Amino acid sequence: MTSENSSSIDAPVGGERQPTVLQVLPALVTGGVERGTVDVAAALAESGWRSIVASTGGPMVRELIRAGAEHVELPLASKNPLVIRKNTERLIRLIEDKGVDLVHARSRAPAWSAYGAAQRTNTHFVTTFHGTYNLGWFGLKQKYNAVMTKGERVIAISEFIAEHTRRVYGLEPERIRVIHRGVDLAKFDPARVSQERIIQLANRWRLPDGYQVIMLPGRLTRWKGQAVLIEALAELGRHDIRCLLVGSDQGRTSYRQELVDLVKKRGLTDVVHIVDECNDMPAAYMLTDVVVSASTDPEAFGRVVIEAQAMGRPVIATDHGAPREIVAHGRTGWLAAPGDASALAQAVGRFLALNEAERGTIADLGQRFVRANFTKEAMCARTLAVYREVLSGEAPVARQEELIPLEMA
Repeated sequence: MTSENSSSIDAPVGGERQPTVLQVLPALVTGGVERGTVDVAAALAESGWRSIVASTGGPMVRELIRAGAEHVELPLASKNPLVIRKNTERLIRLIEDKGVDLVHARSRAPAWSAYGAAQRTNTHFVTTFHGTYNLGWFGLKQKYNAVMTKGERVIAISEFIAEHTRRVYGLEPERIRVIHRGVDLAKFDPARVSQERIIQLANRWRLPDGYQVIMLPGRLTRWKGQAVLIEALAELGRHDIRCLLVGSDQGRTSYRQELVDLVKKRGLTDVVHIVDECNDMPAAYMLTDVVVSASTDPEAFGRVVIEAQAMGRPVIATDHGAPREIVAHGRTGWLAAPGDASALAQAVGRFLALNEAERGTIADLGQRFVRANFTKEAMCARTLAVYREVLSGEAPVARQEELIPLEMA
């Protein structure tokens, strides 16, 4: 049996061939679901297993192929019941043609097709619960969402999500495996970000020297809390700082305009700048003094929170959802009441008052916390351990993932 910090997998019982794992998701565009899929696919290929991903495609297909995995293009993004039914037949053929041993579904619409195909081919089935999923009017979507609980093992991306699956869907604890998301430390490493990259980004964003920078990364959508941060900065009343709202509006031009209008209304046009999605987030973190996650709805995980800590940046996150697990309050950052501009303003003000030594301590603790608990390698190894567990026919037993506390990191 391999260590959880290793990405290799034991050979299957019998040793005749390495198993084949098929992951299914809507598309391979940017995002946490997609990032995790590609990371696990690469770990499978590196370990000698056959790694296949089915989706409608996208810009991350190239990275997947480079990692030694295969991609099969299928219309899995569609929520049309007729297409879902047709995708079941397509996946049955794929499972039979490729000799798939285990199917891992990461999103609801493709999960319905994959679940049907796995049942009809007697193939092992695993799911990952990536979010709380909207229940719709009067809970009408609960049955649709419940497909994500059909796996022989259900991976929850945080303890918050695990509790949600138990409370809302009645999922048995013995089938749940909590596997926190992981950051790629080869990419998110301050030592690997050149000064040239930082300068280029600062010039592109027209950031003047001598200002402390606050950054909120995240797509421009209301629940990410950009408006809350703007109100907090207005309450703080300081113009010797700069704030970057980094993320695409993804067509939500009306919300973007709301934010622009709010910035003007609060007299913060010299402080707050809305910039498009950034293709060099490590450099963006290095430009930043403190990273804010102001989500008004609970985050299922919150990848930017661990990325920021990996880069030695303090974080301020809202006190609900998974950030309670991935921020050591008062040590690697702070938690503030969700939707509370005054609480957020106090947290930002608290950070701005820190001296260099105090900031250095926070940076060191954050990096140690992430390296001990939230690496890509640990996430992949734990996922592959779930595959081994299912393929071996082990009976499900309740297990708890224990994070390594800062004192032991």
